[in-house]
Amino acid sequence: MGHITSYIDVPQVALYVFWAFFAGLIFWLRREDRREGYPLESDPNGKVKDRGFLLMPRQKTYRLRDGSTVTTPNYKRDERPVAARRVGNWPGAPMVPTGDPLVDGVGPAAWAERADHPDQTWDGKNKIVPTRADGHYSVASGDPDPRGMTVFGADNKAAGTVTDIWVDRAEHVVRYLEVDAGPGTGALLVPMNLARISGTPTKGRHVKVKSILAAQFAKAPRIKAPDSVTFLEEDRICAYFAGGHLYATPKRTEPLL
Repeated sequence: MGHITSYIDVPQVALYVFWAFFAGLIFWLRREDRREGYPLESDPNGKVKDRGFLLMPRQKTYRLRDGSTVTTPNYKRDERPVAARRVGNWPGAPMVPTGDPLVDGVGPAAWAERADHPDQTWDGKNKIVPTRADGHYSVASGDPDPRGMTVFGADNKAAGTVTDIWVDRAEHVVRYLEVDAGPGTGALLVPMNLARISGTPTKGRHVKVKSILAAQFAKAPRIKAPDSVTFLEEDRICAYFAGGHLYATPKRTEPLL
């Protein structure tokens, strides 16, 4: 490599250019990661912290496939009331639910305010549907068909009966089991990854959901439409069943030694 002067050569200039590029890349990435979830709120008083003019990106509008647009950052805050009280005023203090945490959406049972419309496939069809709405899907011969099986909660009491299987047309996996758990508004969906098919063909098979008790199925979120589930409904359903791992019984909130 040639020398530009007796003190600077081409490799040295290339190294400086790379350092400048890398620093600029880090700065750009740190700005872009603030498009959602910012500005931060102070814990525990909830006051909005300074946005920081330097690291906040300019607003950018994205055009979605359905023709709608989304502009970020939008500086919207989640102002939903939290049905819980702090045990102290220090930052990071635990919060104790004041009602039913599964219904109120506290802690691991919390859900995000996602869009209230179904996810779509590339060709504009609802992505997650029951098998009754799409005859292409069936249970492989030799595999247990959960339809008709009794569902048991963590207390080994019967909670309902599986009436259908909801499949993901894009990923080709089972997402939910539709359960008839008695009177309610809309179908009740149980996340497949929180359910387990147990038993044998000779002794009988059943579905076990250990995250919540049988009686708690009655308060599980329902869906509005019989053959589709929205982003928001999915978040609420998954939060309810996942939150049961902590809140289904008082013992689950105690330290485990």
